[in-house]
Amino acid sequence: MHPGAFDAIDPPMLQITDLTYRIAGRTLLENASVTLPAGSKAGFVGRNGAGKSTLFRLITGEAAPESGEIQMPRGIRIGQVAQEAPGTEQSLMEVVLAADTERAQLLAEAETATDPHRIAEVHTRLADIDAHTAEARAARILSGLGFDTEAQMRPCSAFSGGWRMRVALAAVLFSEPDLLLLDEPTNYLDLEGTLWLENYVSRYPHQVLLISHDRDLLNKAVDSIVHLDQLKLTFYRGGFDSFDRQRREAMMLQEKSREKQEAQRKHMQAFVDRFRAKASKARQAQSRLKMLEKMEPIAGIRGAEALPISFPAPVGTLAPPIIRLDNVSAGYGDTTVLSNLALNIDNDDRIALLGANGNGKSTFAKLIAGRLKEQSGTITRAKKMNVAFFAQHQLDDLVPADSPVAHVRKLMPDAAESKVRSRVNRFGLPTSRMDTPAQDLSGGEKARLLLGLATFEGPHLLILDEPTNHLDIESREALIQAVNEYEGAVILISHDRHLVEACADRLWLVANGGVSSFEGDMEDYRRLILQKDRPNKTGKAKQAAADAAAAEEAAKPEEPEDPRSAQERRKDAAERRSRLAPLRKEIKAAEAEIARIQSKMEKLDAALADPDFFLKDAERASKFVKERAFLEKKLAKTEQGWLELSAEYEGATTGA
Repeated sequence: MHPGAFDAIDPPMLQITDLTYRIAGRTLLENASVTLPAGSKAGFVGRNGAGKSTLFRLITGEAAPESGEIQMPRGIRIGQVAQEAPGTEQSLMEVVLAADTERAQLLAEAETATDPHRIAEVHTRLADIDAHTAEARAARILSGLGFDTEAQMRPCSAFSGGWRMRVALAAVLFSEPDLLLLDEPTNYLDLEGTLWLENYVSRYPHQVLLISHDRDLLNKAVDSIVHLDQLKLTFYRGGFDSFDRQRREAMMLQEKSREKQEAQRKHMQAFVDRFRAKASKARQAQSRLKMLEKMEPIAGIRGAEALPISFPAPVGTLAPPIIRLDNVSAGYGDTTVLSNLALNIDNDDRIALLGANGNGKSTFAKLIAGRLKEQSGTITRAKKMNVAFFAQHQLDDLVPADSPVAHVRKLMPDAAESKVRSRVNRFGLPTSRMDTPAQDLSGGEKARLLLGLATFEGPHLLILDEPTNHLDIESREALIQAVNEYEGAVILISHDRHLVEACADRLWLVANGGVSSFEGDMEDYRRLILQKDRPNKTGKAKQAAADAAAAEEAAKPEEPEDPRSAQERRKDAAERRSRLAPLRKEIKAAEAEIARIQSKMEKLDAALADPDFFLKDAERASKFVKERAFLEKKLAKTEQGWLELSAEYEGATTGA
């Protein structure tokens, strides 16, 4: 860190007042105001396309507002990740060190200065900013983002675009600006890098404004949330879950106020309509009419929920295991990446793959999908098994000029237009976007389209490789619900811990050239990563071996030493998981049923909230009331069953 590096300026403070900005005739911000307390770490959330990245451009001065102002202390240093990653022949270490321009300038001046007084000042300042520890600090950051000692000395040009973006992120973190702006920083990180960044940002000594759709990151790395919604900015204290709760409470109060006001308006209007013609009541009627005109309508709540996503059920039931690997090795050409794989995948498995990028997660996924042939060993697949594979790079496979409807029509050439559009609707794409060329869809809309196309035939196994990069928080929740309701097997690779925890019931660690079960949970894995702090490694094999050993250590319960052998303990753990698997399945089924009932009740509530509904169709309204009462009883019964199952599961795990 740089103690004393910013003593000359006031504490960072960002104040936005009455900001209005329009682009291409579209308003993104209108009289928006927010103040960030000094030293705060704020998550910046809002729907995709709402204008979050645009606000960053306004803060940095790359764009100018139509009206309003952005105030910051004089001399404040703003830092953000470069949009284009460095591709020079400089080493990663050199690129990161160069990001601290003051240090670089002082070192250069120290080589040329001749005035003894100035030389003393330069060396004093270098000491103040901890210049002598710069390389160690840069190495820790690069290591945390996945670069070993050898990689840190290699030129940037030797790395792909995604890895270069990590270098750009490392550079801005190392420079320690007074105001750190991060726009979706986890998009190029693996889960391990995301966990490291979460910890780093939470300890960052200056102000942070972070755009992210990663729920866990927004819960653990920041202390406040700025919400961009309906052209306005609102500040909330606490992490994302706290913000979500506060927002929902505010929405409920607003809706109640709106309903109360609407009832009051109708009462006043009825009085006016009834007594306007009567001389004795004319004055009162006129008074109420003026009150109606002055009454500012309270806006109705615009729901933030994204359209649901649904995956078709597998076509036919396959006998388990659907895939069996016996002593399998896989790799590319003469290079073996994974070896000695002996694993089974059942038709209801929900498996998340853990392990740093480069350890072979994608190689394993391609092997399971049949896109990569094994080098040795035997893979047995169930007959007629259909595998769906989703990876972000496949977004480029969409035909740019074809709309979602056109893409689906190729798969349903003889179907009626209504059926084609109904199928597109199941992807979670709104009617207004069905005829939009793929090249004009947002990243999230493209991801939904590709997910729908990949699962079109009702696969038995769904492989998802980083499916959330372009999805906002609401769409990620829709994906979680879709995965949990899907009846087939799932293999998941994701840096989104919330997605992993919500969907996976088995964790496999890809490390040391193999794939093995990780017996802990995601919190155990997080502690493991932070404990290691991504140490430098001299080669994949050495680090992978350390990963596996540390993972095994992390999974051990904190209790007196077990006299049984490690093999016996693992066997017992496997048997215990096998016994508990049916119970876990029942719990998940109950949770899915609760979600379905609540969804139906919400739809009924929305319809019944319209007073005119009872006037227009009294018979149907009465039917809805009865159905809601039935669902309410069913929900209570299902929740009670879920509680009993959960208690049984908890007792079995703690008492095992």
